[in-house]
Amino acid sequence: MILALTGPAVDGAAYTDVVGWTHHTPGWFNSAVTVWSDYGLAAFAVLMAVGWWRARREGATAAMTALAVPVTVLVAFAVDTGLKSLVAENRPCQSLRVSTLEACPAPGDWSFPSNHAAIAAAAAVALCFVSGRLGAIAAVAAVAMGVSRVWIGVHYPHDVLAGMVAGALVALVSMTVLRRWPRGLAGRLSTTWLRPLLVS
Repeated sequence: MILALTGPAVDGAAYTDVVGWTHHTPGWFNSAVTVWSDYGLAAFAVLMAVGWWRARREGATAAMTALAVPVTVLVAFAVDTGLKSLVAENRPCQSLRVSTLEACPAPGDWSFPSNHAAIAAAAAVALCFVSGRLGAIAAVAAVAMGVSRVWIGVHYPHDVLAGMVAGALVALVSMTVLRRWPRGLAGRLSTTWLRPLLVS
């Protein structure tokens, strides 16, 4: 541990306000938010698959760009995980006496920045390089994912914001670099066993 971030001093009051609202919200809504928070990342995988499937019709270069999206997301996840270990911020549900929708993660499962938010933001930005429409859908879903992580009580707002910024920056840099394929590379690869991945 190099740093030790004291979450309650940053936005602990905002966090407790949000968690407090959950006790006055219909159960069906809280259940829906919890399900989305826990399993919603699968929606980004679906969007990536749709983007790749459509890109194959546009040509090998477009397909390679679409295939770079999940790679970019993995890079964003790795960077975010490294930041978690560096900062070592305890979860808000460990530091504050609150009743949350989600069971509090075990000690050592650090809070800052949010992996879910980083993955979602990275997917949204990377998908913009494939399709503006898919990127817009993913962006809305990413915001919903970030809000849900605070709503169920596992992250401070600043955890989510930092995760989204980290994921978005990694995706922007990675996709800008990865899409600059050497001229002719896509065409050459489309004549190999990789052809089914690159052209329809």
